[in-house]
Amino acid sequence: MHHFKILEYALSSLIRRKFKNLAIIIVYTFTVATLASILFLTHSLKKEAEYLLADAPELVVQRLSGGRHELIPLEYGETIRRIPGVAQVQPRLWGYYYDGLIDANYTLQEVLPSHSKLPMLQGRLPQNPGECSIGAGVAEVRRIGLEDDLIMVDSANVGRTFTVTGVFKPESALLTNDLVILEKQDLIDFFDYPADLATDIAVSVRNPVEINTIAEKIKRQLPDTRPISRSEILRTYAAVFNWRSGMMLSVFVAALVAFCILAWDKATGISAEEKREIGILKAIGWETSNILEVKFWEGIAVSLTALLLGLLTAYIHVFFLNATLLTPVIKGWSVLFPTFRLAPFIDPYQILVIAFLTVPPYVVSTVIPSWKAAITDPEAAMRG
Repeated sequence: MHHFKILEYALSSLIRRKFKNLAIIIVYTFTVATLASILFLTHSLKKEAEYLLADAPELVVQRLSGGRHELIPLEYGETIRRIPGVAQVQPRLWGYYYDGLIDANYTLQEVLPSHSKLPMLQGRLPQNPGECSIGAGVAEVRRIGLEDDLIMVDSANVGRTFTVTGVFKPESALLTNDLVILEKQDLIDFFDYPADLATDIAVSVRNPVEINTIAEKIKRQLPDTRPISRSEILRTYAAVFNWRSGMMLSVFVAALVAFCILAWDKATGISAEEKREIGILKAIGWETSNILEVKFWEGIAVSLTALLLGLLTAYIHVFFLNATLLTPVIKGWSVLFPTFRLAPFIDPYQILVIAFLTVPPYVVSTVIPSWKAAITDPEAAMRG
């Protein structure tokens, strides 16, 4: 009952200084919301990448020349196929196409068996020369649909017309938003690829434990290649997202420091009225520990209110508003990046980190100056 009365007094004290505390809570909430939005968005994107790459081939083999990615001979696929433990080898043809009409890049790819697993909104995959299937993003920006024509300029600077036979569903936008699928020969002609070369080779491995061993054998037998495992791709995604979130957090440090200065100023700037209040409480018999408990609960109330409001704001911003203020920095430069709704993946460890970085400093900055006022002579404190 004693502690309950102190808590009740602390809350009534906050209400009496509502404008001061409201200003602190607003700035505090903004700080927490910004920090939490960056962490929530980064963690969700990394989780999305893990789910998307779950069906990716265990190994992708690229050929390097002068440290740069080059087309790889199809005969390399036969060499890889003979390595024990390799289940399947799939040479792949793809490339990037810059559309000057809308200042965007498409990914052009030949028809692969894996494409049949992607859900189509309308139509089918291309089966004949001059046909194509497109992602929802391409259909939207070019304002075309089924049976319409998609005109692109090939490597010889000649315009080519492809009839749209299929449009992928927006649900697969993360994989297909900027995708244009063509027949193999159409793609070879479009980019003027040599017939005996591929862009890369996808390799499936029977035993996942042997992925690194097979990658070493490929590298040993084909020294000018670079085998990339799925786990390495995931680590690259994680590193990219961590780097971009780190850049934003670095920028955010200035705002965090400003908040700390404000919180310290507001918390330590005990007014004459507050000092007089502490003096009166001491004069009527309150112990120093009782006054510190009041200030402790005041700090906890303000901190937890701002923390919960900040986390709620960040959750709405990231998972309901698609992090509209942060995605241009985190996602990158492609204007055809899909507008998708992030799944709400939240790491409890991140919540603890945010709480640790924000709640204890404020509570401490509230209690310490009150302790200084509480140990002074009550008469001096009442005089301010």
